[in-house]
Formats: sequence, C-alpha cells, structure tokens
Amino acid sequence: MSDKVIHIKSQEEHDALIKSNKFVVLDFHAVWCGPCHMIAPVYEQLAGKHENVKFAKVDVDNVSDIAQNYGITAMPTFIFLRDGEQVKLIKGANQVALEQAVSELQNE
Repeated sequence: MSDKVIHIKSQEEHDALIKSNKFVVLDFHAVWCGPCHMIAPVYEQLAGKHENVKFAKVDVDNVSDIAQNYGITAMPTFIFLRDGEQVKLIKGANQVALEQAVSELQNE
C-alpha cells in the first residue's frame, strides 16, 4: 500500500487534512466492498502521480460519522474538495471519471 494515501481514523484527522491542504480527494470505502478493492490500485497510482493533491481513504464502517456528514450512501464514493469546499462527487468504481476529476480539480 502506498504511503501517499492517508487513512483517516477520526473526525479530527479529517478536519486537519482538509484545513491544511488546498486539494483533497476522499475515498469512502468498506472492507466488504468488491468494487472498492477493484478501484484501489488506480487510486494509489493517482496519489503517486499528483503530488499537490492529498488522497485519503475513509472506511465507512470505522468512521461512520464522517461518512454520514457527507451523506455517503454507496461505496466507493469519491469526494473532491478544493479549499475545504466539495466541488465534485463520484459514486462507483469509474476509473475514467476518477482520473478526469483529479485532473480537473487542479486545473479549475
């Protein structure tokens, strides 16, 4: 597993990450979610390619309060944040949409 992806374990970690980074992508996943496992290597690769974007994973079963705050109803769900504001949401393991959204996040 890449050290480029942060595993958020508390609301405090989440808040600190959002506050201290301009671009953040959150991957809401679950251990039992097959599509989450399929897209995980792609997410890891993107984290390695985009140095100015912080990539984090949120296990919906371990930190359900964060998932509830974002209204997560399906996994995987990717939330894109710029300066703490949500600018995009992708539901499902869509590699093309994920790659495109990461590029757009930095360029808008």
